[in-house]
Amino acid sequence: MENGTVSDARDPSGFLSEIIGAPVTVKLNSGVIYKGELQSVDGYMNIALEQTKEVVGGKVRRNYGDAFIRGNNGSSPGSSKAQTFPQSHGH
Repeated sequence: MENGTVSDARDPSGFLSEIIGAPVTVKLNSGVIYKGELQSVDGYMNIALEQTKEVVGGKVRRNYGDAFIRGNNGSSPGSSKAQTFPQSHGH
């Protein structure tokens, strides 16, 4: 790959480390969505957020100051427990 290695494509933690402090959306397999500011991520894909909102059915259910979302150790990329997406600044 020209702009990255094959290992970069398989390891999203490198990308997530680059966006620390950015607003992100984390979607769990259950459909629950957490929106907040990414504070940290580790090799197990455990994610810490600040100023977190829990969104269910398109509506904010709860507001949290801090939230910790546990990653799924040892899962394949297609079966991870959570997906994380950077938010655009317009939302």
